[in-house]
Amino acid sequence: MTGPSAQGCYALNGQIVGISAERPELWQDLDRMIGSLRAAGPVEPGFRIRIVQTQSLAETPEGVVAFDGEVPEDGHCRMIDNGEVIHLIFPGRQTASIHAGEGWAEIIVRPDTKITWTLWMLVLDAALDAGGQHMLHTAGLTLPDSDALVLIHAPSGTGKTTTSLALASQGFGLCSDDAMILNFASGKAVAWGLPRHVKIHRKTAEMVPLVSPCLGPSWDRNGEQAVSLERLREIVRVEDSGPRPIAALLHLARSADDQNRLVAMARTDAMVALAADNVRTGMTGLLPLQKRRLETIVRLVSTVPTFTLEVGPRPADAAALIRSALAAQG
Repeated sequence: MTGPSAQGCYALNGQIVGISAERPELWQDLDRMIGSLRAAGPVEPGFRIRIVQTQSLAETPEGVVAFDGEVPEDGHCRMIDNGEVIHLIFPGRQTASIHAGEGWAEIIVRPDTKITWTLWMLVLDAALDAGGQHMLHTAGLTLPDSDALVLIHAPSGTGKTTTSLALASQGFGLCSDDAMILNFASGKAVAWGLPRHVKIHRKTAEMVPLVSPCLGPSWDRNGEQAVSLERLREIVRVEDSGPRPIAALLHLARSADDQNRLVAMARTDAMVALAADNVRTGMTGLLPLQKRRLETIVRLVSTVPTFTLEVGPRPADAAALIRSALAAQG
């Protein structure tokens, strides 16, 4: 086992995350996403991640099984809840131990494997949570001529990316099509977008032809292409990762009659819908991080207007509905 010799730091809206490993290549997949957030100059991390390569994995930590099953794209994994420590295990490949209360995590990976995206997201979640922030599965777009943004949430496959790009074609600014980081500054809800690539589906390309210049000839097995924010910035406004006030929360749904609609949504219904897609209940109930995320969701829906946005085959037309509704809110 070789000790860490490479180090990196990232500034996540005030929360400094430090990473150490034998080689920087061990966290290059994460760096591809948050490389634009590298911290400048010497800074003291508020959360530390240590990566170690070894052939020997400790796969039977003490604790209670919180999850044991298949994860899409990443295969079989187990989560062990040991109270103060959460363990994630991909048998024969890698493990992670998250010491949230002490502000650090350790990733142990075999030399012949890559760190899974699921593991990275769990560790990043813990680092953000340690700084009072929470990642939500939502899109985020700034309003035309405004720094305020709307959050758009829905289960995967409903059309967040298509709707986001359609709105961006109408002057909205894209913060993220899939992952927004939420916290409360001076009692007000603010959010910023995780600077990750946008996965554009064939159907999205058909409905939003504006994106065609960004696409190549090859599609993956899911009929998608990953497009960088830098490439998208050539055709639409892509915002930086600064925190912005939240003007409204929109629950995205497919229109039954192909008509676009924006109607007020009861706050309780909005909370249930957002929590259903963002708060995970394991075999041991809610983990502390999930409880804090739920509390943040409750606080969010109590402070911003909530709507249902039904979209048909012309999602760009929803832009006028959103602008009109928020103008009426004053």
